[in-house]
This record gives sequence, structure tokens and C-alpha cells, in this order.
Amino acid sequence: MNPQLLEQSEATVLTEIDKIRQQFDHAPYPRVPLDLSPQSHVSDLYLHNLVTSYYLKYRQVIQTEGKVILDAGCGSGYKSLMLAIANPGAKIVGIDLSDGSVQLARQRIQHHNLPNCEFHTLLIDDLPQLGLEFDYINCDEVLYLIPDPVAALQSFKAVLKPQGIIRANLHSAYQRADYFRAQALFKLLGLMDESPKDLEHEMVVATMNALIDTANLKMSTWSPSIANPATRDEQIAANHLLVGDRGFIIPEMFEMLRASRLEFLSMVEWRSWDIVELFKDPDNLPDLWNMSLAYASPEEKLRLFELIHPVHRLLDFWCTHDDSDNGLSVDDWSDEDWHHATVNLHPQLCTEEVRAEAVNCIEQGQGFEISRTIRVVALGPIILDGSLTACLLPLWEGAQPIQALVDRYRQIRPVNPVTLEPVSQTDAFQAVKQCLNRLDAFLYVLLDKG
Repeated sequence: MNPQLLEQSEATVLTEIDKIRQQFDHAPYPRVPLDLSPQSHVSDLYLHNLVTSYYLKYRQVIQTEGKVILDAGCGSGYKSLMLAIANPGAKIVGIDLSDGSVQLARQRIQHHNLPNCEFHTLLIDDLPQLGLEFDYINCDEVLYLIPDPVAALQSFKAVLKPQGIIRANLHSAYQRADYFRAQALFKLLGLMDESPKDLEHEMVVATMNALIDTANLKMSTWSPSIANPATRDEQIAANHLLVGDRGFIIPEMFEMLRASRLEFLSMVEWRSWDIVELFKDPDNLPDLWNMSLAYASPEEKLRLFELIHPVHRLLDFWCTHDDSDNGLSVDDWSDEDWHHATVNLHPQLCTEEVRAEAVNCIEQGQGFEISRTIRVVALGPIILDGSLTACLLPLWEGAQPIQALVDRYRQIRPVNPVTLEPVSQTDAFQAVKQCLNRLDAFLYVLLDKG
């Protein structure tokens, strides 16, 4: 490569990084009040809990006490706070290129009086300076802004423990297409030559207000929340004037992982990426689709999904070292595995509030909607009948051998309500197994075969 071109290229990268730093020094993200806690956002805590992704990979229940978690691109520290709450006893280390953001992150954690958290103004390339290895790396809403995302992933891999997990995401090129068009427009008008500030925001507002309501760009990017003065600046900065923003497609995401020697684990919202659920009758697919999906890889299925239904703003994924082994799925368990299994309730469900709701449903003779607390799928509610809910109550006290739940089920339902015949050990075991298998698919319960 021509040395002069290389120097120009490096200068361009540095300029873009400086503009990104200036943007977030001026307006740290997210703009969440320091006193606001994510404690009640159980679905978000569920996804930020190391237990969730670790179980998906290794089919084991991990304890978060003593784990070390990196929040790469911590911004104003709201996600760091969420990681600290979701992972009791873990050490949280936040880094960001914006010193203004880091200062806010420190203030946030101090306000909530959470120990074992530290923050550094640091580039991802400089992670080795910390002298730490991490059990979990959270890189949320960052990777799509980095000039070389593969280099960033390689930096994460270098400080990731052998069984560690990375959570990262990229903007979808398809779902975000209208905002990328808006950015191209405002770049052409010179509003992104420097780090955009209040004046540039006002020019965006003036442009959108001046356009006719049926102008395509206005219709597709100017929602009521963006037009609202209370939230407008944050929305514009995160969309119309987001410096460094780029979109990606599924094949590019997988190519980045291969180039980084990382292995795809799962989409973070994995249940909402099921290609089969896009069909009216998933059990009766056209022959072409039955044949294609039977041999399709996870990458190919995700690619088909994004081509048909690109509704996800983020290509949000978990990945691991490429030489780490997967745990054995319950679908592949033997009967002996099932008989020796231990059952755990997911930590984010194991609260007194959720237990009280379950008890109330039992007493009222109503079904217990376990998906009300943690919504991981948009296919409808997951409801347990009273007998099965009562059977699972001991899980709020701690992990239980499956046989203990089976014995409890037989006490709750000693006879078949149709035939009035005594419920056999085999029938009770099958009923409990079927329930647990269903809940395991959503990680509401976590099964350990010991």
C-alpha cells in the first residue's frame, strides 16, 4: 500500500475517533437520570445476567460471585449498573473513550452505593493495560461505531477467560436504512463535519419541520418521540447525527467472528429470531422450506430471517472462544440424565414478588403466566396450570432434585381427574419432565444433569 495513502487512512481513523469522543463528551449516552435504577426491569436484568448466556453455552448453572465483567463502552454507566445488579458479587470494570461519560458512570455507581465497580477512560485497544481477564464482556451499542470492529473483537478475545462469553451488537443495515439515509443527507449538508452539537441539532429540527409530512424521510425517521423537545436531542444524536454509525448484515457479522476466531453462541433475543415463526402454519411449511431448513446452518437461518423480516435494530449476539465445547442440550439427555437432574429457577425469577404472584394464582385457581415477569418471546404468554405451579413452588427456596418435584406432583394430583385412577410414578415423571422441558426452552428453569 502507498505509504502516503496509509498515513491518510490512519489520520481519517483518528479523526473519526476524536469526533466520536467529542460527541459523547458533549452528550454522554444514555441520558438516564443518575437516581434511576433498573431493578424493576427484570427482562433486561435476565439478559445481562451471566447465568443466562453461560447456561445457553455450557448447560451449567454458574454463580456470579467473584466473576469479573467488562462493560466496554460503558457510557454514562447505566448498563454497568444493570450488570452489577444482575450479577451479585461480580466485579464490574467499565471503560469508555469519553472521560465525561466515565465521570458520570462513577457518579451513578456511587449514588447507588454499589461496591466492586471501577471505571477507566481507555480505548478498547488498550485493554491489556488493566492486567485483567474477564468472565463476561458486555459491548453494547458500541461495535457499530468502531472503525475496525474485527480488531475490537480480537482485543476482547485476548482478555477473555477460556470459558468466557462476549455480548456485542451491530446496527442492522436493513432495519436502519432510513436513518443511514438521513445521516448521508446531513453529512452532505455539512452537519457532521465536526462533532454535532446544539446548533446542528437545531438545523435537523428545522429541516424536518420544513419538509412536507408525506416526504419519505420525514415519515420514516421523524417519530413523535424524536419531535418531542424533552427527548429530541438524545434521539437525534443517536440516529440522524450519530457519528461513525454503520449498518451490517448477518453474513458480515459471521465473517467478523470468523476473522476474530470467535464462535457464535446465540442471538441475545434468540426466541424472536426463529424463522419458522414467520409462517402462518409452522407445522406445514412449503416443501422448499422444509428441505432448506432441514440442512440450514444457524447463520443461514438468521440470514433468511433478516431478508424476510428485518425488524431488529440490533444484530445482538453472544460469542465465545472458537475452541470451547458446548454443554449437552436436554434434547440429547438420556433417561438416566433426567432422573438425576437438579432443577434451578432462573435467578431473575427467584424473587418474593414472583413467588407471591404464583401463590396467588394457585389459591385463586388461575393459570400462572410465568412469562409476565421475563418476556423473551413475542409468541404469546407462557402459562402454567395450578398443579404444575404448585409443584414448582419449592424452586423459590433453592435448587431441587427432579425426583422431589415428581413426588410433590403426585401429592398435588394423586389421581387422574378423568379416569380417577392413581397417578403412577411414570406418569408424574413425564408430566414434570414435559413442563420443565418447555420452561427450559425459555431458560425460566435451568436443568443441571450433575
